Amino acid sequence: MSCSGETVEVENEFIQIKPMILNQLKKAKYGISDHATVELCHWTKKSFKDDGQCYKHKFYGISTHRCMEFSPAGMFCENRCVYCWRPMEFYSALKMPTDKVAPPEVIMSNLMAERRKLIMGHYGDPKSNKEKLDESLLPSHYAISLSGEPTMYPQLPDLIKYLRNLENTKSIFLVTNGQEPEMLQRLSDEDALPTQLYLSTNAPDSEIFTLVNRPKYKDAWERWNTSLELLSKLNTRTVLRFTLIKDYNADEKLIPKYAEMIKRANAHFIEIKSYMHVGRSTNRLEYSNSLDMLEIRQFADQLAKQSGMYSTMDESDMSRIVVLQNQQRFIDRWISSYSDTN
Repeated sequence: MSCSGETVEVENEFIQIKPMILNQLKKAKYGISDHATVELCHWTKKSFKDDGQCYKHKFYGISTHRCMEFSPAGMFCENRCVYCWRPMEFYSALKMPTDKVAPPEVIMSNLMAERRKLIMGHYGDPKSNKEKLDESLLPSHYAISLSGEPTMYPQLPDLIKYLRNLENTKSIFLVTNGQEPEMLQRLSDEDALPTQLYLSTNAPDSEIFTLVNRPKYKDAWERWNTSLELLSKLNTRTVLRFTLIKDYNADEKLIPKYAEMIKRANAHFIEIKSYMHVGRSTNRLEYSNSLDMLEIRQFADQLAKQSGMYSTMDESDMSRIVVLQNQQRFIDRWISSYSDTN
């Protein structure tokens, strides 16, 4: 039985990723559980060798080697973003039927086992720090931000509460494209907000939004704006994540529009990052669409000045990212426990 066209099928009880796509994901070193995915990111693998840390460590104190990046909706998304480096060509469904999704405890038990398999291969590398590998088997940070759009998973509030109650959990980050504002409201209403909530921010108006995000919903711009305005009301740390793409959304003439937009969100932080010419995005964009670090700094400086609310907090040259901090809704950048919200 197929519930979503080309992407998934239902076998036994829960939604399953189709075998052809499953095989491609496994070749790319993904771990799979029903409709959920897990992966060891580039920075996690580098941290095993004491060869660098993710910018989340530099900005917020997250332990890179103890970060588990995963998604409960691996092949589901409402957008087809031009800059996405994930295999979004395989996405087709716009709903995850509530009665066909795996519950949080099943997802996490299976993904933990899959992640453990991915880590085991690093024990054979003489450059690996064995102590870090041992620690990595028990994640302290969860980044719900891999492939797909996690807010499409109908049991997301229960999933976040499940993670929160695990003994070693210190923090949970959730990244959303803003197409499911009702789910963000549910997270608030059900006391299931993550430690830090990211809203992907790629356009100052509906025309550029459509160009960059290629949304499937006709009211996608309105949905995103509803999510934007929710950020000012949510009782958790909030971030606007800008992905700047030259010739698409990075013109400095757009900064006044962006400045007005960020005032409405009143987020604690703004991460301004260049598009990176990697993965499947290379089929849609050129390397010349990336910005260099100087261009990112200039854009961030101008945005901070025109907002009248933000100042530069930190930056990472290697990741080509600058983070701004809200001076009118100030919160300590460092996260030491799940309770570190506003």
